[in-house]
Amino acid sequence: MAVRATLHCLTGCAIGEVLGMVIGTALGWGNVPTTVLAIVLAFFFGYSLTLRGVLKAGVGFRTAFRVALAADTLSIAVMELIDNGVIVLWPDAMDAGLADALFWFSLAVSLVIAFMVTTPVNKWMIGRGKGHAVVHGYHH
Repeated sequence: MAVRATLHCLTGCAIGEVLGMVIGTALGWGNVPTTVLAIVLAFFFGYSLTLRGVLKAGVGFRTAFRVALAADTLSIAVMELIDNGVIVLWPDAMDAGLADALFWFSLAVSLVIAFMVTTPVNKWMIGRGKGHAVVHGYHH
């Protein structure tokens, strides 16, 4: 269950992270605004995926939004901290352009490392009846 929850989180984070990095890099933004955009979009898409599933269960928007916040905030935060931390620490990764293999390789590796670190966090939360354990109560 923790692996599935983390894959769900990774999907939303990866969509937002890649989209933010691509937009910021394509527009020639600096590292800080590009990273901020990527993080904001990662949270947006991460929450959106959970929200979509909970809304399908017939729950009102307000309740579904609260469930998404409770289920995903820690998971997305850990994933983003690790993902962006790896990119920042990787030599020259922050300066790589969209056409550079380093851009895509470092981003892929950072997401894999973030997945490996976030899975035990999700396992811990699920074991305490929190995180995606709450979301699964809304799936039929």
